Amino acid sequence: MDNKEILMVVDVVSAEKGLEPAIIFNAIELALAAARKKIAVDDAEFRVEIDTATGDYDTYQVWQVVADEDSDNAAGEGEFLFDSTTMIRLSDAVQKQADIAVGDLLEEQVEKVDFGRIASQQAKQVIVQKVREAERMKVAKQFESRIGQMLSGQVKRVDRGNVVIDLGGGAEGVITRDKLIPRENMRVGDRAVAFLTGISEEVRGPQLLLVRTAPELLVELFRREVPEVSEGMVEIVGAARDPGVRAKIAVRSHETRIDPIGACVGMHGTRVQSVSNELAGERVDIVLADDNPGQFVINALSPAKIVSIAVDEESHTMDVAVDEDQLSLAIGRGGQNVRLASDLTGWSLNMMSVQEIEQKQEAEVLEMSAKLVAQLDIDQDVAEILAMEGFTNLEEIAFVPISELLEIEEFDEELVDELRRRAQDALLTQEISLEESVDKAEPAEDLLEVEGVTPRLALMLAANGIISREDLADQAVDDLLDIDELDEELAGKLIMAARAIWFE
Repeated sequence: MDNKEILMVVDVVSAEKGLEPAIIFNAIELALAAARKKIAVDDAEFRVEIDTATGDYDTYQVWQVVADEDSDNAAGEGEFLFDSTTMIRLSDAVQKQADIAVGDLLEEQVEKVDFGRIASQQAKQVIVQKVREAERMKVAKQFESRIGQMLSGQVKRVDRGNVVIDLGGGAEGVITRDKLIPRENMRVGDRAVAFLTGISEEVRGPQLLLVRTAPELLVELFRREVPEVSEGMVEIVGAARDPGVRAKIAVRSHETRIDPIGACVGMHGTRVQSVSNELAGERVDIVLADDNPGQFVINALSPAKIVSIAVDEESHTMDVAVDEDQLSLAIGRGGQNVRLASDLTGWSLNMMSVQEIEQKQEAEVLEMSAKLVAQLDIDQDVAEILAMEGFTNLEEIAFVPISELLEIEEFDEELVDELRRRAQDALLTQEISLEESVDKAEPAEDLLEVEGVTPRLALMLAANGIISREDLADQAVDDLLDIDELDEELAGKLIMAARAIWFE
């Protein structure tokens, strides 16, 4: 490869591939160094430096500087093998370059040689490889800002179930088999859309990772098909998918004159049908979002007709009651409808018939009323009324505003005062009982030695049956949360402090 040929290769490849000339020069330098190594009689290392103005180049042989004692002591030990072809002792290196140190590279210019046909061919192969790597890096940099967006392209090839998409401009993305819509048959030449989730570093260069199963792809398709969505007049609140079969998308309007569902469906269903066609015929339900969680769930479970909903804020679940003949419709085939509704709304949904939910509520009322009868020494009828009105513990009865209890139709002021007094007395009795049990409990000495355990806390632990350090170490965080002065973070720290002795 002569000087003119080097400059010509740089000009042609730079213009054709859109790469900086410096990248091409670097690739040629590496290629020439590899070709020089190919014709060397030993395993020497070389570096080539090209004059970018003239195309002339110089070749240098390279040695790594090692300490004298390393090279002297390592012979025969097997841990370090001194190779005079690629290494040089420090004492020898300083004679050639005074300011050199261990770990530096010593270079010495050597005569350029005619590479010959085989070596030149290898040099060209290295250039092609480096240019391809540079192209991939360029493409990856271009697409970094597009992560989280929908891309479209043409199927270039199908390899072992993975689909390679030509995105144009030399860019390619891959959809792995598990990210394809199930039973989808994609052939070379087909147009396809996919969602860019990231860029992975592979041995052959950066790889654009695409998926067709993500709910975000459904959102982006509606953004493309529905101008009201892209312009911000209609908001997509969320989406849930069973890829290739069914999906739900929740929308709301920011303009009173715009029907968000109608806008997404389109004239004669053209917009939603266009989205469905892009997703291998996936059926899409468009749901009206609502700030009221119960109404949102009712909308999401459509077309099933909901009779009632019981909300448990603490566990973030809802018991949803429907008529017996609506139960299979609400649940859907294989639980699909309720599963998608749950994903869409973010609530865990328990589907029940009206009879089942009534039985469950009756059982809960009976259980709670029995507890209140024992705690307050009241009639079963009064306890059931309290339980049905949502008063489930002594604290609520003792300290809730009197007006809330008086709103119960069957209660008068005298009964309310008596209930509050009994609840307060019961709480006081519990507190006294707890203090007595704490006073009687005797924690072991090693429990007091655990970091973070105060004398009062040790007494409270002992009152709950945790007497020794070993007892504390055997606990789980949830086991300690019933103790008033412990939260999740402190409980975890105490348990780990008790277990520290296990690791010593």
